[in-house]
Amino acid sequence: MTSRRAAIVVLDGVGIGAASDAAAYGDVGSNTLGNVARAVGGLSLPNMQRLGLGGVASLEGMPFALKPTGAFGLMEPASAGKDSTTGHWEIAGLKLEVPFPTYPNGFPQSILDEFAARSGREVICNEVGSGTEMLDRWAEAHTRTGAWIVYTSADSVFQVAAHESVVPLAELYAACETARAMLVAPHDVSRVIARPFMGTPGSWTRTTNRRDFSIAPPGETLIDALAAAGIARTGVGKVDDLFAHRGIEGGHTTGNAEGIERILDWIRSGSGFLFGNLVDFDQLYGHRNDVPGFYKALREFDDALPAITAALHEDDLLFITADHGNDPTTPSTDHARENVPLLALGPHVRPGPIGRRASFADLGATVAEWMGLGFRGAGKSFLPLMVMR
Repeated sequence: MTSRRAAIVVLDGVGIGAASDAAAYGDVGSNTLGNVARAVGGLSLPNMQRLGLGGVASLEGMPFALKPTGAFGLMEPASAGKDSTTGHWEIAGLKLEVPFPTYPNGFPQSILDEFAARSGREVICNEVGSGTEMLDRWAEAHTRTGAWIVYTSADSVFQVAAHESVVPLAELYAACETARAMLVAPHDVSRVIARPFMGTPGSWTRTTNRRDFSIAPPGETLIDALAAAGIARTGVGKVDDLFAHRGIEGGHTTGNAEGIERILDWIRSGSGFLFGNLVDFDQLYGHRNDVPGFYKALREFDDALPAITAALHEDDLLFITADHGNDPTTPSTDHARENVPLLALGPHVRPGPIGRRASFADLGATVAEWMGLGFRGAGKSFLPLMVMR
């Protein structure tokens, strides 16, 4: 068992159709991959098509591969919520029954007053919207006053924006750690996010120095079980932040290209388990309703798949999935309550359908079984469906 490895690569925001309860989240009609496919006149993603993506759902331009090289299926969200923390935790076996608090009208003034007092800077913004909107409205005032731009979205996030030449990154991160410590129940938001930016009026640009400060998982996860068994755990992208650095460490990446390189480095020489997140789909394109950019990122990942596949070792399993949707074709710039695709590859994988899984947690249970753990979390392993014995 010690030679076995497993990797989960999350394409952040790449959903594949509205979940059965999407109406409760205001997301009827969201279908990230399906709507992007229609908007661009058909998807050309030959490597994911060969793995079986065309068998997961009907996608324009992607007929089902008659002889797929991977296992393929679809996972439904079972936890309450539609954010990255909820999605990654569920993948790792932890189902949330109660959603994180959200603030459709902004935060209570008492929270902002406490944050200002503890951080030593005033707050000039307390709004709901996209980051680019916040910068358009508030960045100039921030550069004059040095006060924080605080905003949220439809997700459970407390976001703090500051110009890197006005507020040093170390101070911004420290302020976000302060906010994380003070935001406890009933205001225990999923994530505090540092949103540094640069630029001048009319050309504000968010930098790659974003940091996420997540609440710690309230129960055992796949990562905890791997740690208890002494199996190495590596994070790529924001995964270590999403688990509050409990049991997993990694390096922050500047975008998908660097993330793919880190994943390739691990496949070539790493050990144990890798949990990677490629954030550009969501952060750069989904939240900005940028359909061409979203499709470009999909093609770039697809182009990287042959190198990833060629580097796999004999006892490797690699899974490609997502954590929620973020349909760039809808008026909303927020996450969407969607099902997610599931592709599996590796020398031991039996090509063919995995089926429709009732929870993202089935993936964590499958990895746990492959790695010889007793842990199953909230999921049911589908390993016997996809691995040749």
